[in-house]
Amino acid sequence: MTAAAATDRFGPRLDGPLAGIVVADLSRVLAGPYATMLLADLGALVIKVESPAGDDTRRWRPPIAGDESTYFLAANRGKHSIALDFADPEQLAIAHRIVERADVVVENFRPGSLRRFGLDAEALRAARPELIYASITGFGAAGGADLPGYDLLAQAVSGLMSVTGDPDGAPTKVGAALVDVVTGLHAATGILAALHARSATGVGDRIEVNLLSSILSGLANQASAVVAGGVVPRRMGNAHPSLAPYEPFPTADRSLVIAVGNDRQFERLCAALGIPAVADDERFATMPARNAHRDALRAVLVERLRTRSADAWFAVLREAGVPSGPIQDVAGGVRLAEQLGLAPVAMAGPAGAAVPTVRHPVAFERARIDYSQAPPALDADRERVLRWLEDA
Repeated sequence: MTAAAATDRFGPRLDGPLAGIVVADLSRVLAGPYATMLLADLGALVIKVESPAGDDTRRWRPPIAGDESTYFLAANRGKHSIALDFADPEQLAIAHRIVERADVVVENFRPGSLRRFGLDAEALRAARPELIYASITGFGAAGGADLPGYDLLAQAVSGLMSVTGDPDGAPTKVGAALVDVVTGLHAATGILAALHARSATGVGDRIEVNLLSSILSGLANQASAVVAGGVVPRRMGNAHPSLAPYEPFPTADRSLVIAVGNDRQFERLCAALGIPAVADDERFATMPARNAHRDALRAVLVERLRTRSADAWFAVLREAGVPSGPIQDVAGGVRLAEQLGLAPVAMAGPAGAAVPTVRHPVAFERARIDYSQAPPALDADRERVLRWLEDA
């Protein structure tokens, strides 16, 4: 039976870009599961191997939807769950059979801990060089192997918290598990690259991704300031170290973000606000000048913006082509996406049993994203997985 035909055991999956690819997902929490969910969305068959207790995030509640943690739902769409205790030889044998049929293995166990079960990269790739094996750790498998890989720790030690928050306040974590998500994206990118290379060479690869390296890359200009410029960034609240005006401003009712990226946008901003002469002021005419005189500029803009509501100014600035928008809660962000026709909610699963999830962010002209499988209940697919293994 071909790999593509074998996936038919699991229901009406679409012919996505990764149709026929089998992923053994030995990961839990967020970075690994987020990466494998993206692969499942693209058509890969993802077998989620959980401990008998289940993924930790099943117990991270509230909030819940029905009887399931919304945290778990956020990263496990499109997968099939089987619970296995690796300490039980018979159940460990099932795990090995799943891995033997996989194109990709994704795991985020403590470095070295899978060796005693024969599920480590060295053992598996020695037997099957075509296997792609992706390991996700907190801080690498060498000097940082003993450090637990939690998002908050990575935010703290990477410097991300040091540049987040008010200048005179305490370092602040980002309001979502950004490090885990960025790491999951890097893992998925590495897996896709390895699959592409294997299509030409027939040989798989070993991929290692860690939270610290991922967020240092994700810090982008802030990390570049350190390694290329010798400048250590500091907290600036909602201001930007290189751009002005690029922050929230008070209006007659609530805050409005203005994000000016060049001098032409600044000219349009001043014209739309009815203060065109400000754009000609030598203190504000160029980006370096605006950065040098940002306090004076802010005072000028605040005085004008306080005369109307955030929504009123948003309409004016949007019409003028000035990047801006009111600060909203997450529900407001979802509503805006709906208003813009971005359809942010995707129902995952069959009709009558579908679960609302956040839509995959990539849209294809030809390929289709697969939402046929809802996030699975613990061990829900044991019989189907076992029948699939027997097909082999």
